[in-house]
Formats: sequence, structure tokens, C-alpha cells
Amino acid sequence: MQHTFSVLFWLQTQKINKKNGEAPIWARVTVDGKRAEISTGKKTSPDKWNVNSGRIRGNTEEARTINSYLNKMIVKLEKIFDQLNEDNQYISSATIKNIFLGKTNKQHYLLELFRHHNNQIEAQVGKQYSAGTLERYKCAYRQAEAFIKHQYGLEDFALKDLNYSFAAEYEMYLKTVRNIGHNTAIKYIKQMKKIILMAIKNEWLEKDPFARFEMTMKEVKKGYLTKDELGSLYKGEFEFQRLEQVRDIFLFCCYTGLSYSDVKKLTQDNISRGLDGEYWIFVDRTKTGSASNVPLLPVADEIVKKYEGHPEVVNSGKLLPVISNQKMNAYLKEVAIVCGIKKHITFHMARHTFATTVTLSNGVAIESVGSMLGHKNLKTTQIYAKVVQEKVSEDMKALKDKLGASGFGKAVNQ
Repeated sequence: MQHTFSVLFWLQTQKINKKNGEAPIWARVTVDGKRAEISTGKKTSPDKWNVNSGRIRGNTEEARTINSYLNKMIVKLEKIFDQLNEDNQYISSATIKNIFLGKTNKQHYLLELFRHHNNQIEAQVGKQYSAGTLERYKCAYRQAEAFIKHQYGLEDFALKDLNYSFAAEYEMYLKTVRNIGHNTAIKYIKQMKKIILMAIKNEWLEKDPFARFEMTMKEVKKGYLTKDELGSLYKGEFEFQRLEQVRDIFLFCCYTGLSYSDVKKLTQDNISRGLDGEYWIFVDRTKTGSASNVPLLPVADEIVKKYEGHPEVVNSGKLLPVISNQKMNAYLKEVAIVCGIKKHITFHMARHTFATTVTLSNGVAIESVGSMLGHKNLKTTQIYAKVVQEKVSEDMKALKDKLGASGFGKAVNQ
């Protein structure tokens, strides 16, 4: 990340010595708009001080000696800034001040480290991280900042003062003051936990202050489309082209398992023949960076061919004409109404549908599904397997009721 950095000297005229008429000279270090002030230990009278240059006027012995000292001070401060930049360390005016003064064991703060973390994420957007990931961490930062002001009346919170109580109070604040659900609140605390682990790695904390805090998520059933709903979606006819286009992109993801950010970045280069001689989609997931390789199923292939000559596809070089995620989700509500689907459809439901209805329900091994989804941990995929199992269980209960106690159905008993 590019930082702004400057040093200027100023005369603290409100502290003029009444005996000799001299005032102390101070240095102001500014990094990214944040200031830190350092006493130079030098003094001079206001009539000798040049406000514009930040130096003593003239060529007297006093002027040469003090101005030389101030110049050397700037050089030292610049070296500290350059070294921090080179080492990719956290940079702030306070950090530079403390290093200059020899206070290497400076106080470290939660929000300043959080900002540093987010700046690193921002510098890698489009490479290792998505814009969505950056926005999630920015949102987590804003929640933490608001909590610290609300709970403690502080602008920041010292890392050394973090403890179990802080985490518990933060969870309560998120749920009550901010009216945030349990799982979302836990996600915010987990994001803060990542900042704490950074502090431990930098040896600014000896141990994890949140170690005893339980961060268990409540199980949430993932929404997906059934086989019949998927068929209704496929057969749907639309009066407006924009709705048909959104339906097609959503349907494409139902048959590939790709997320919005992944399908948006696809180009023709992502499609090539696999070892089986068939066409596959080869892509690194934006969210995790892991590979997600998926066979190009007939419905998905049909949609790709449908949009080969679309002006947006031709001009952008993208595989499909994907609009913004916000508009996509808004139009999906209309798509659902046209297709007679009563569920509240969001774009991410396409990925859930691929995992449940398209693959697992059709006997595809869970390991293969996890690989196609780009999951690093099989436990993540097992959530979908449980959904399928519950659906099978519901279907079997319905079958039992239909067959009756005899096991042969009502027709046999008549």
C-alpha cells in the first residue's frame, strides 16, 4: 500500500519562556493524515523562526547548528519510514515516533492492526482476495470501532488489555445494540480473532485472549432448488430479456457450482478438455484460491453457446454477460415469480443446488463434490450431504404414510 508521509517543524509559541523569550521547536510526523508530535529538544525565539521553511532564519552559529540538527532528524525519520515500508511492517505516525524515541516496546492497538490487515487485503484484491472479502473485513472493522466507542468510550483498544470479557461483551453488543443474528455476530468475532493471531505472530501478544471464548455457529439449513423447481426454472419463458439472462446465469451456476465472483471472471480460456476428453471448467476460486474444476454439463454448455455472440461477451472477453450481484438478486425475485417458485431465491442458492440436487442427490461421491466446489475441508461439503439425507428421510416418512401399516398401501386393505 502507498502511504503519505511528511515531517515539518513548528514553534510552540504558547510555551514561550518568559525569561529568555524562547519557545520549544517540535516536529510533526504525518502518515496517511494521522499526526504524531515529537519534541526536538531545541529552542529559539519567535522573531528568528521562519514559519514557511520551518527553520531558523539567517546564517548565525545558532541557526546553522539547530537547522543542521533538524535536517538530520528528518533523515532519521525518513529512514525509519523507508525501513518499515521495505519490511512490510505496520506504518503509522505513532510507530515512527516510538522507534525514533527508542520505545521499541510500544503499545499496540487493535484497530490500528485491523487497518493494517485490511490495507494488505486491499493491495491484493483481484489477485489473492476478492472485493467482497475486502468489504467484509471493512464491515467487521466498522463494527469493532463502533463497539469500542460505545462500550469503552475509546478511539482504540490496547491489545494487551484484550480478554475473555471483551469478546463476551462484543458478542452481546452485536446481538442487542446492533440487532445482529448469532451466526453473523460470531463471524465478526472470528474476523477479529484473525487480527489477534496476527498480533501473536508479531509477538505483541503472548497468548490468545479469546482462547476460552466459544465461537460455535448455529446450524442453518442451506436453501436450494428441488429437481422440479430446477425444471420449472429451465422451462420458464420470459417477456423481458434481462430476466431470461439472469435465469440463464443462475442456471449455469446451478450446474457448475460456481459462485457469483467466480462466474463473473470466467473467460473462454477457463474451458478446455480434461483427461477424459470432455470439456471442463478450470478456475481458481476467488474466495479461497483453491482450484474448482467442473465438467461442463449439457445445460451449462447450452448456456455458454447461447451467449457466444452476445455483444457484452464479445466486447469484454468474458464467458457470460454477468450483471452486478445486487441486480442479479433483485431480478431473481421476478424470475421466481414467473417460474412459479415460491422460495426466496438468492444467487448463492445456485451453488447449494449444485451440491444437493444436481450432484449428491444423483449419487456423485461427496469427495468429488467437495473437489468441484473447491472445498479445502470435507466437513464443509458434509453440510450438503446432511441436507440430502434429511430430504431422503422426509421422502421415506411420506412413503411410509402412503403405504400404511401393512406396507402394501391402502389399495391392498380395501
